[in-house]
Amino acid sequence: MRVDYHTHHERCGHAVGKLEAYVQRGVEIGLSQIGLSDHMPLLHVDPAHYYPEMAMPMDELPRYVEECFSLKERYRGQIDVRVGLEGDYIEGWETEIRAIIERYPWDYVIGSVHFLGEWDITDFRQTHHWEGKDVLQVYRQYYDAVSKAATTGMYDIMGHTDVIKRFGFAPAAEQTEERIALENAALQAIAKSGCAMELNASGLSKPCAEMFPGRRMLTEAIQLGIPLTLGSDAHDPLKLGDYLPEAEALLRELGCTEVAVFEGRQRSFLSLNV
Repeated sequence: MRVDYHTHHERCGHAVGKLEAYVQRGVEIGLSQIGLSDHMPLLHVDPAHYYPEMAMPMDELPRYVEECFSLKERYRGQIDVRVGLEGDYIEGWETEIRAIIERYPWDYVIGSVHFLGEWDITDFRQTHHWEGKDVLQVYRQYYDAVSKAATTGMYDIMGHTDVIKRFGFAPAAEQTEERIALENAALQAIAKSGCAMELNASGLSKPCAEMFPGRRMLTEAIQLGIPLTLGSDAHDPLKLGDYLPEAEALLRELGCTEVAVFEGRQRSFLSLNV
C-alpha cells in the first residue's frame, strides 16, 4: 500500500496542474491513497504587497474544498482521496488559523512552519534574509515555532520538520550539540502532542539533498514512537510520488513497518510495502 499525503496544485500559485490531474496521476502510478493538501491562504501578510504566488487566495479556499470532496467521490473505488490542508503555523495567529481549520471537514491538517515573522524561510526568493543573521539563533526561533505548533493541538501531521536546512544554511560544526538539542526538543513536543509527522521526500531534490527530517531526526522520532506518514510535496502531477520508494526504504531500514493515514481526522495505519 503506497500513500502520498503532501501535494500542491495550481491554486497556490507556485505549483502547476489541476487537482484532478494529481488524482489521475495517483491512479496511474498505483497509489492506494493520495492526500490533497494545498497551502492555507496567507493571513499575517497582505498578499497584494507580499511576494506573489505564495498561497491560494482566501476566496478560493471553499472552491478548493468543494473540488477535493467531489474528486473523493468521483474516484472512489479507483484511489482513496484524502482532503487535507497544509495549515501554516504562525505564532500569534493561532485563533485565525484554528478558525480556518474548524470551518471545513478535513481528513487531515498538516502543521508546517514556513514563516518566521514575515520571512518565509522556504522561499528561494528570500534567502537574502540569512545575510548577517546568527544562524543558530534562527534555528532556535524555528524549532521553538515547531514545538509551539505541535502543542496547539490543531494539527494531525507535522510537516517537513527540519525544513530550516533546505538551502544549506546550518550552525557551525562546534554548535552541533545545541542544534541536536533543539531538534530533539521539537521532536519531544511532537511526541507529547500525540500528532504524527511526515517523512517528506522532497528534500532529496533541494540544496540540502536530504529528506525532511534527516536520518538522525527520523531515528529519534521512531524511538519516541511518533507515528509517521509519507509525502512527496509534489508541485507538479508528474512529480507525484517522487522519492517515495527511497523514503519507504529508509523507514523499513530504521524498523518502521507502518505509516499513518487519516480520514475525518481519525488516524489509522497501513503496512509498508515489504
